[in-house]
Amino acid sequence: MEIKFGLISADSHAAFDRDDFTSRMSVSKWGDRIPHVAEHERDGERVDGWAIYDRPPRGDVCNCPAVMGDPFPHWPKRWEEVPKMVYDPHERLKALDIDRVDAEVLFPNPPGGSYYQFGDVEFELDAIRAYNDILSDWVRVSDRYLPLVAIPYLSSPKTMAGEIQRAVEGGHRGINFAGRTPESLPHLTDPHWDPVWDVCQELGFPVHFHGSAGINVGKSSKEWSGYSTRQAHSASTSTSAVTPAQIMPQLIFSGVTERFPRLKFAFAEAGIGGLNYVVAACDHEWERRHLWTEGMSTRPSEIVHRQVYVNFWFEAEGIKLRDEIGVANLMWEADYPHVASYYPNSWEAVERVLDGVPEDDRRKLLYENALRVYQIKETVPA
Repeated sequence: MEIKFGLISADSHAAFDRDDFTSRMSVSKWGDRIPHVAEHERDGERVDGWAIYDRPPRGDVCNCPAVMGDPFPHWPKRWEEVPKMVYDPHERLKALDIDRVDAEVLFPNPPGGSYYQFGDVEFELDAIRAYNDILSDWVRVSDRYLPLVAIPYLSSPKTMAGEIQRAVEGGHRGINFAGRTPESLPHLTDPHWDPVWDVCQELGFPVHFHGSAGINVGKSSKEWSGYSTRQAHSASTSTSAVTPAQIMPQLIFSGVTERFPRLKFAFAEAGIGGLNYVVAACDHEWERRHLWTEGMSTRPSEIVHRQVYVNFWFEAEGIKLRDEIGVANLMWEADYPHVASYYPNSWEAVERVLDGVPEDDRRKLLYENALRVYQIKETVPA
C-alpha cells in the first residue's frame, strides 16, 4: 500500500449497492428473504429501507449523513438519494482522497453483517458468504480497503473457522465479532469459540468489537421514549466508551488471553478515555484476589499492552494518556460515513487532537500502528 497522506482509518463503515445480495444469493431458494431495498411507510411518508428475511424494512436505507450535505445531519429517505461514494468502491476512493485518508478498515453498515437473529443456520451462512464476497470485490478494486470478516454464529466453530480462512483469500484483514451473541449460543468466553480464536491467532487477525458490542447492557437511556431521534442517537452512542470495560475483563479473567497470548483484540468507536480505569481495575482485582494462584500468571495490564488496541478520533484529553495506555496500542479512526465522522475535514480534527504530540508518536497513532496490526507492507513510489 502506498502511503500518500499518512492517515489510516481503523474504523469506517462499508455500505452496499441495492443489488449486492440479490446478485450473489439464490433468488429461487431465498426469494424476499435476501437483503434488498424495499419501500415502507414511516411517520406518514413512503421511504426506502433494507428488508431481510421477508420482514418489513427497519431503519434508514443508508447510515451516511456525513456525505448528505446540508442540512446536516440528515439521512437519505429514498435509495436514489444515497451518494455513490458511500457504496460504490470506485467512487468511494474519491471520498478517501477528498478526506486525505490512505486506507480504511471496513465495519458493517445497513444491511449489516449479522443475520443470526432469524435462527436459520443455512440462510445465515449464505448471507454471510455473500457479505464477505461483496467486500472481497472491494479489495479487488483497491488495496486501500481493509474489510473485516463477518462470521456465521449459528454454524459450527469449524465452519466459522473455514469461512474466515476463505475470506482471507479475498483480502480480509480481521474479524468483526458481536459482544452479544444469540442466547442459544455459549458465552463469549466459552471454549466453544476456541477454533475461531485459534485461526485468528495463527493468521495474525485482530478480533474486533465495535462500540455497540457491549455484552452486559440491559435497559438503557436510549430506550426512553421521551428522546427526539437525535437525542436518542446521542445518548446511545455516547455510552460506547464502556464497551472495553464490559468485554476486556471477561476475556482476561476467563483465561482466553492466557490461552491465546498472540491473539489481538481491537475496540472500535469506543475511544481512549475509559481504558485506563479498566486496566487499573483489572490489575487491582488480580492483586487483591491473588489470581496468579488460579493460573493467571500475567498481570492484566501486561496482557492489555500485549494484545489490546483501541481507536480514537475526537478525544484530545484521551491522547494525553497515550503513554499509560501505550502509544503502540492506539489507532485513529474516521467513522466514515456516519454522523460522528469529521469528513471531509478529518485533518482539522487530527491537528486539534494531536496538538503538541511529537512526530514519532503522531506517525504511530495515525498510520504506522495500523500498518503493523493489519500486516500491511508500505510501498515506496517509484
